[in-house]
Amino acid sequence: MNTTSPLPSRLLRRAEAAQYVHDKWGYPCSPRTLAKYAVIGGGPRFRKAGRYPLYHPDDLDCWVSNKLSDLVSSTSALAGSGGLPTGRQS
Repeated sequence: MNTTSPLPSRLLRRAEAAQYVHDKWGYPCSPRTLAKYAVIGGGPRFRKAGRYPLYHPDDLDCWVSNKLSDLVSSTSALAGSGGLPTGRQS
């Protein structure tokens, strides 16, 4: 019987994180975008290991899902909300 717990998800370097977001969500993301957000804010949470930023896949998933609007059947449905995700104010 295997009593070991599963390993936690591996932390991703910036290029891997950008690729993960693109592959899983289809959301355009580049390492430079993540670098910019790390300076100005508004990006996914990350940790630093020395000079290297490391991103957890769960934090990337949360960041992208917060950027998405509610499900709509017409772009006019977004007009009243400003197209912002739920809970965000302009």
